[in-house]
Amino acid sequence: MIGDLRPVGEAVAADGVRFPLRGRLQPVPTVPVVLVVPAMGTAARFYRSFARALYSTGLSVVLGDLRGQGERAPNGSRAPAFGYAELVADLAAASTAVRELAPQAPLVLLGHSLGGQLALLQAAHSATGHERPPDAVVLIAAGSVWYGSYGMLCGAGVLIGSQSAALLATALGHWPGDRLGFGGRQPARVMRDWARQARTGRYRLGRHPGTRTEELLRRLRLPVLAVGVEGDRLAPPAAVDHLCGKLPSARVDRWHYTSAEVDGSRLDHFRWARHGTDLARYVAAWTATETAGSGR
Repeated sequence: MIGDLRPVGEAVAADGVRFPLRGRLQPVPTVPVVLVVPAMGTAARFYRSFARALYSTGLSVVLGDLRGQGERAPNGSRAPAFGYAELVADLAAASTAVRELAPQAPLVLLGHSLGGQLALLQAAHSATGHERPPDAVVLIAAGSVWYGSYGMLCGAGVLIGSQSAALLATALGHWPGDRLGFGGRQPARVMRDWARQARTGRYRLGRHPGTRTEELLRRLRLPVLAVGVEGDRLAPPAAVDHLCGKLPSARVDRWHYTSAEVDGSRLDHFRWARHGTDLARYVAAWTATETAGSGR
């Protein structure tokens, strides 16, 4: 059990691996369910305080770890092999499991950082297949990592740093972010996918060409709330702009979460999760408006 977040079910990945889902479901079956998608290198338990805040607003909430993180971290020293395509497929499996848990409820994917990017990619690809897409997506501190979004000096650092990280991960067979203080331990393919998007500005999933994935994002039609965070150097406003610019067909609302909402407490790319009460209220109000009439 993660805090007071209880086991609510499990999802089955495309390779047959089962992984747990934890959270709290409201007794009313039509209440929207928020599926929280973690950032790179961040265990689902990190969001337990924010999850409780979401639940206190009247929403149902479910958390699950990304492959290779938290409860899904590998037991041995050998790094598993996967990339963005497998992470998006896992999110599709988790979404299906949540739909089965609450079949009458609208489903909202709420992604932090890389989790927000994955949420959009899963929504875009699900709209073309047999999967039911989410009813809405919420992005928190989530931006494109394209180096051009960070200005000349910072952008050069993003470009050099991302490509160097991919090269080191390829040489070692994994990214030692747990030792270097960024991104946690990740397989080389995740870092290559991350570095490719930083270099080109475009997403590509597995064997699908980047042009196809980008076109699916352009066609995505659903409500999206993009929340920028004051003091966030990893997802500055221009990076959020670049990500939202990939969604011309979506209904995108923007909000900036500032220290004024949290009694002057300092915020950044991660601190918002520990000061998320007002953010949870805003997400709940937005969700109620945008998902009215959704669900089964």
